[in-house]
Amino acid sequence: MNTFQSIIIAIIEGITEFLPISSTAHMKFANPILGISSDPFVDLFEIVIQLAAIASVVVIYRKKFFDFKQISFYIKLFVAVIPALIFGALLKKHIDAALGNLWVIAIVMLVGGIVLLFIDQLFEKATLTSNANSNDEEISYKKSFVIGCFQVLSIIFPGLSRSAATIIGGMSQKLNKKTALEFSFFLAVPTMLAASAKSTLDVFKTNPEVFAKDNLILLLIGAVVAFLVALVTVQFFIRIVQKKGFALFGWYRIVLGSTILALLYTQYLH
Repeated sequence: MNTFQSIIIAIIEGITEFLPISSTAHMKFANPILGISSDPFVDLFEIVIQLAAIASVVVIYRKKFFDFKQISFYIKLFVAVIPALIFGALLKKHIDAALGNLWVIAIVMLVGGIVLLFIDQLFEKATLTSNANSNDEEISYKKSFVIGCFQVLSIIFPGLSRSAATIIGGMSQKLNKKTALEFSFFLAVPTMLAASAKSTLDVFKTNPEVFAKDNLILLLIGAVVAFLVALVTVQFFIRIVQKKGFALFGWYRIVLGSTILALLYTQYLH
């Protein structure tokens, strides 16, 4: 991976991380197109820039994140992240295999798009208006855990989208769209922090040469770019969902998933 490739992948990550279109799928699709081969550094790079993109949430919602008087907020995030930690460890081999299979990711992308077409109708009472307030009190510990269980689906099925799974999970618990969106953003922080720490430790143990100076520079460049792009994307996502709902993202997923399947079938992509 060179500097140009790292910047392009970081831009893709920053744009797609919070959208219900799967940032992981986009990076896995983009890598072969850009001539990037999978190796320990590339895998680590993808995880680190995901964490950098998610760090934008901490900046945007810094008053919420650093309000230490609201201890229940942190407990709810901990409760919600437990399922991902457990299943992530138990299903590591399955996850690694699925992440390396573009057919699986493309199919999940397509099916997930079809699901998003009907989400607004299914949860039509979960409305988002300009005056809607996010109410942390309505997110009970039970609801937090259920949302965390929905997040597991994105681990089992790469390409599903962590944000899509957790937003749908929140809306299934009768949270309004604004609350579901924000809790999805918040939950991403401990989830990706744990994933990044685990990935970094594993790579350091098995491939310490990955942490050479040149690679660290690429990691820094990618992290900064992903963070800055994500800062803009979060605001964009909220406005789009407010005006258009989720169907637009559903159609995008269907088109992209179908295109990738066609490219795989014709062996233009492999």
